[in-house]
Amino acid sequence: MTLQWNGATAPSQDDFLTLAEAAFAALPEGFRAMCGNVVIQIADFADEETLKALEMENPYELTGLYHGVDLTEKSLMDAGAMPDHVFLYRLPILLEWCERGDVTLDELIAHVLVHEIGHHFGLSDDDMHAIEGSVD
Repeated sequence: MTLQWNGATAPSQDDFLTLAEAAFAALPEGFRAMCGNVVIQIADFADEETLKALEMENPYELTGLYHGVDLTEKSLMDAGAMPDHVFLYRLPILLEWCERGDVTLDELIAHVLVHEIGHHFGLSDDDMHAIEGSVD
């Protein structure tokens, strides 16, 4: 990654989106193609409905979520369907970043992004680590 957060204050949702878009652009072309026209969205936390559906009580436990239709379920008849979304939850990611101390914020955002997309498409952890390792 070439873009790193070094500001004195916590990055805003817009800053997070900039970091996430740079992370996505740096991923291998084949991985990005698998995502189609996925939309990256930033929120401070997952909403109550999402947390309830995932049976999570602590909003800090969820750093990201892929919401969409698996490629194996998509068809040409879905042409007017809404694009898939990757939600990155800013405050849980910031907490993890502060607690870890061994990774840059842009690296952590890229990690969450890859893992949310990868889990949705059934990739193994080894596959996702290989994808992360291929990023400059």
